[in-house]
Amino acid sequence: MPQLTQSILIANVVVFLLQQVLGDGFTSLLALWPLGSGRFMPWQLVTYAFVHASLTHIAFNMWGLWMFGSELERVWGPRRMAVFYGASVLAAAFAQLAVSALLGNYAPTVGASGGLFGLLVGFAMLFPERRIVLLIPPIPMPAKVFVFVYGAIELVLGVTGTASGVAHFAHLGGIAGGWLVIRYWRGQPPFGRGRR
Repeated sequence: MPQLTQSILIANVVVFLLQQVLGDGFTSLLALWPLGSGRFMPWQLVTYAFVHASLTHIAFNMWGLWMFGSELERVWGPRRMAVFYGASVLAAAFAQLAVSALLGNYAPTVGASGGLFGLLVGFAMLFPERRIVLLIPPIPMPAKVFVFVYGAIELVLGVTGTASGVAHFAHLGGIAGGWLVIRYWRGQPPFGRGRR
């Protein structure tokens, strides 16, 4: 496993173990609280991505980080990977804060999913025809189709309020952030000349 991906994974596991030892106060300090909640702190824009709600939550996120992050880091190297993952995490946080403010939602957000969705769109943009197999149901499909379908599902679930307790708009923010970073690097609209 590449060094940065491994470091992010280890950091997530360490924070999850600290959550078990230190309890809800520690989790609340690091979780992303909405702006109107009175509990928002600037560091939460990053720290929320290292906090998880359950063993299943962290297991699926770390599996995705390993699967997509490892591949992207091998292509980009650790520096570009760090910029990309960080931008996806921040874009997910800003999207979640904006939607929370619009809806008057004061629940905190936790998890690396926003960053993971950024990695997923990055993987699809670099390897659009690479086959990805869904877990349930086990249907293989090209990465570009997988991201489109998954993004559409997240949008529908977010708009309809289905599966409450899941930060669908943070996931969409991660997708948008990752997509914009790659468009920027490639010098594609809405940006100007290439920045490879």
